[in-house]
Amino acid sequence: MKFPVFLPENSDFMTSSPSKVWAARTNFLDASFKFSKKMGKLLQKHQNFKFYPQKKSSFYPLPLLMALLVKIRLSLMMFLEFFIWGSWFVTMGTFLATNTEAKDPEISLAFSTQSFGAILAPFLVGLIADRYFQAQKILGSIHLIGAGLLYLLHETQTFDTFFPILLGYMILFMPTLALVNSISFNQMNQPEKEFSAVRIWGTLGWVAAGFLISALAWDSPAGLAKGLLENTWKLAAAASLLLGVYSFTLPATPPQAKTTGPFRLQDALGLDALSLLSHRNYAIFFLSSILICIPLAFYYQNASPFLTELGMENSTGKMALGQVSEVLFLVALPFFFSRFGLKKTLAVAMLAWVIRYLFFAFGDTGSGTWMLLTGIILHGICYDFFFVSGQIYTDAHAGKKFKSAAQGLITLATYGIGMLIGFWLAGQISNFYLLEGGLHDWKSIWLIPAGISALVFLFFIAVFKAEKIKAQN
Repeated sequence: MKFPVFLPENSDFMTSSPSKVWAARTNFLDASFKFSKKMGKLLQKHQNFKFYPQKKSSFYPLPLLMALLVKIRLSLMMFLEFFIWGSWFVTMGTFLATNTEAKDPEISLAFSTQSFGAILAPFLVGLIADRYFQAQKILGSIHLIGAGLLYLLHETQTFDTFFPILLGYMILFMPTLALVNSISFNQMNQPEKEFSAVRIWGTLGWVAAGFLISALAWDSPAGLAKGLLENTWKLAAAASLLLGVYSFTLPATPPQAKTTGPFRLQDALGLDALSLLSHRNYAIFFLSSILICIPLAFYYQNASPFLTELGMENSTGKMALGQVSEVLFLVALPFFFSRFGLKKTLAVAMLAWVIRYLFFAFGDTGSGTWMLLTGIILHGICYDFFFVSGQIYTDAHAGKKFKSAAQGLITLATYGIGMLIGFWLAGQISNFYLLEGGLHDWKSIWLIPAGISALVFLFFIAVFKAEKIKAQN
């Protein structure tokens, strides 16, 4: 028995991306088994399709295999991307304190490189990657250069030599977060449905890095005494080298600027979306997003040194539980969002921040261990319920015209401005509560981000009006 296969006449479609061709063919697999009336109706709707009879045994296994292989390749790319970041970012504060004897303001300056990179990323992506080169080649080149910089970070002995290398690396690395998304989207017919299955491997890469560091005991008291956390930079360098080479084998992602016109600075920075701030509710959300990222920076910067000083075993692996909870709460988000609405979802996220920092302030490695672990696991609610819900809210208000610009603007505001302020403040407060012997008064430190989160929570629920939204996608 022969089965129908549908191929579009558009030659650009056939040559631009082989994986899309295979995916398009596969999408008609179920329909091809329902000939008769349904197949006749399908042919009437799509008059620009040609009908080619082929044998089932000679065709269908191939496109299914090709589509699966493309997703596997993209998933591996995403895994390595976040494995690299998770290999060093979580433990950097502890590494700097133990291996370079850096002070708290210096540690906060090191973490601030993430914000500097986030601010400069739109320029690099907009001026270079989107206009002149294929995305996978830019990705590969950056990670090959990054592998060398990460290895140099392993060789540094003082913060003065460490910081400029890290700054250069983060300016290069932060744009790759957008590049891996672009490469993935270019191979998908329905990114809104297909991307999550690929993106989740990034979270698993971050989790795997944390578990591996603890499994190798680099973050154990004995490992810290030997300075073994320096190996995290070699681990990241090796993964970066692997991804750099691998990136050149990824499906081609041509420059987008050929079809989007000349480069405009306001487009790259999302400045066209500033008109959204004329909407009172969205302006309140925008301000709250910046403010809530200030206490969030305390978690990224201080959680690892905090758990290390308390003497928690396998602290890096336990912190990876925060990313595991991200996956779980992301599954629960659609139900919670549809059942309770936007305002309550965002408010629960802010309240979770308050609870997390209170648990950190009063928890310990004895009877209070459950408070520390709960504070880590709450990261899923803190991140998913606020940031993912915020992206949905932004998407709904922006519409098609300003969708990309609005997402770029909120990212610049949170990861750029909000966290930059937060990292600086966390360094100053940690240094203020530094005790003799190099330890800290962590109770006093964690109560400050708890208080900031509580104020943002009260401000938000007081002035933000409940609003029903309909997501564009």
